[in-house]
Amino acid sequence: MTPLHVFAKITPKPEHFEAARAAIRGILAETRAEEGCRSFDLFENEDEGHLYLIEEWAGPSALEAHYAQAYTMRVFEQYQDWLAEDPEIHRMWVA
Repeated sequence: MTPLHVFAKITPKPEHFEAARAAIRGILAETRAEEGCRSFDLFENEDEGHLYLIEEWAGPSALEAHYAQAYTMRVFEQYQDWLAEDPEIHRMWVA
């Protein structure tokens, strides 16, 4: 199966930046332990107010399994109030 790479740009409202970052940090270990997760890294640019996830999954089904995890759904639910705009998500495969 061809690995799936994901680049996500997350823009929290300024007053929720710390909480959004903490929520993602809170699921890093669990996510990295998922069977289909090859990497899951959080980067930030606090000056611009963005968080970035750079991920590699065994394939699309592994990413969908991640989205179905209770801890992932909890973060997505919190995002409803925290985000200034919808996340920008790019799914990519090696050419």
